[in-house]
Amino acid sequence: MRLRVASYNIHRAIGRDGQYEPGRILRVAQELNADIIALQEVDFPRQDNAPIAPWLAKRTGMIAVAGPVWSREGVGYGNALLSRYPVDRVRRWDLSVGRHEPRGALDVDLTICGRTVHVLNTHLGLWPRERPQQADRLLKLLAVDRHDLTILMGDLNEWHVWGKSLRGLRRVFGTPAAPVTFPARWPVLALDRIWISPAKALLTIEAHDTPRSRLASDHLPVKADILLP
Repeated sequence: MRLRVASYNIHRAIGRDGQYEPGRILRVAQELNADIIALQEVDFPRQDNAPIAPWLAKRTGMIAVAGPVWSREGVGYGNALLSRYPVDRVRRWDLSVGRHEPRGALDVDLTICGRTVHVLNTHLGLWPRERPQQADRLLKLLAVDRHDLTILMGDLNEWHVWGKSLRGLRRVFGTPAAPVTFPARWPVLALDRIWISPAKALLTIEAHDTPRSRLASDHLPVKADILLP
C-alpha cells in the first residue's frame, strides 16, 4: 500500500504578503493530496475564533489532532496533525529547553490496513544548543522496533548539513534527501524534514513548490511517498 505524507510549517496562516489567509493554506493542503499532514506554527484560539486545524480537517475530509506546546487563557500555539486514518493513541511531549521558546512533539499512533504506524510531528528550537537535546529526547520516544512504520516529520530548524542535532537521527533513519524549503520565495535551506523507518519504505521525497505554496507561508511543504511494508 502506498501512502503520501507531508510536513508544513504554515506560519500561523500568514503569507509572504503579511496577510492572514487560511484559505491559501487549505488550497496548498488540497494540492498536496496527502494521507497524513504534519503542521507546525498552528494557532489554537479561543472558542469565539475558528481553530484552523479542525477547519482544514473538515474541508479535506481528514481528522485533526491538536498538539499545542503552550496554552494561556484559552489561547494556544504549537503543532497539529491531519490524518485520513483513524487515530488510536495520542501523546504530547514537552521538548522545551531552559528559557527558550516552548517546543514539543505530537506523538500519534495510527492503524492502517492492519499495520501500526507511529507518527511524530515536531518543531525544534532556533538555538544550536537546544536542538541536540531535543533530538536526543525524540530518539528516546521513537521505539522504531515496536511499529511497522515510523514517520518523523517537522521543522527541525537545522540548516547545517552535518548539524549535531541530526547525527543521532541519521543512525536510526539513514540520510534521506533533504529538499530546500526555506524561505518559500527562494528556498535555500532544508529546514523541513521527513524521516522514515524502515528507510527502504521511502519511495520519493520533494518540496512542494507551486505558485500557491510560495505565497501561503514562509516555508514550502515537503512531501514523501511511502510504501507501507
